Amino acid sequence: MKKHKVWFKMMFVGLLAALVLPLAGFVSAPSVAAQVIGDGLSDAEAQGILYMREEEKVARDVYTALYEAWGLRVFQNIARSEQAHMDAIRTLIDRYGLVDPAAGAGAGEFANADLQDLYDELVARGSESVTEALAVGALIEELDITDLQQRMSDVTHEDVAWVYENLLNGSENHLRAFVTNLSRYGETYEPVYMDQAAFDEIVAAGPGNGPAGGPRGNRNAAPGSGFGGRGGRGR
Repeated sequence: MKKHKVWFKMMFVGLLAALVLPLAGFVSAPSVAAQVIGDGLSDAEAQGILYMREEEKVARDVYTALYEAWGLRVFQNIARSEQAHMDAIRTLIDRYGLVDPAAGAGAGEFANADLQDLYDELVARGSESVTEALAVGALIEELDITDLQQRMSDVTHEDVAWVYENLLNGSENHLRAFVTNLSRYGETYEPVYMDQAAFDEIVAAGPGNGPAGGPRGNRNAAPGSGFGGRGGRGR
């Protein structure tokens, strides 16, 4: 079986580092403390919400473009799920009086320059072949999972934690869907962000379940979080 890993590492080392490194200190994002109405959210929480709003938009817009290119239903289904993710984060943005970075943005348009570059590169790569497109999908979900796990360490508000838990659940389901679809073409996806053991644990888990096999979040979603009872399978 072929393995999709080398071109990600060769082509995206600088770009992906620019996306991941700011997680520790959020150095690439301006302070948003002044955008918060009232008190409560820390600056790190607010920045995380705004960043994840656009990162989920990257996923939705890339999948929409790749569905148009290849007509695979997995892209259409998961793009719809990513819209639900965006809506859930928008609920937090509205609740805490933040300025939505995606407001008025068209498909493929992003306020964050690093995310704009990522979108452009992933659409170009995913347009090369069906298997590259599916590998792009798996990479996006890996990025989402990694970012969410790191940003959750900054969360002190229960409603924000609920939304992130549900986004994480959905991203794990989406990762499984892309890996499964890629295997149908005789291809094997190797993780770029995760260590192999963590990746294998997620892929082996059933839809709607966390790596430990227990149900995660959705059926207990916080009121007004934007999530219902579905785990966002997307196959």
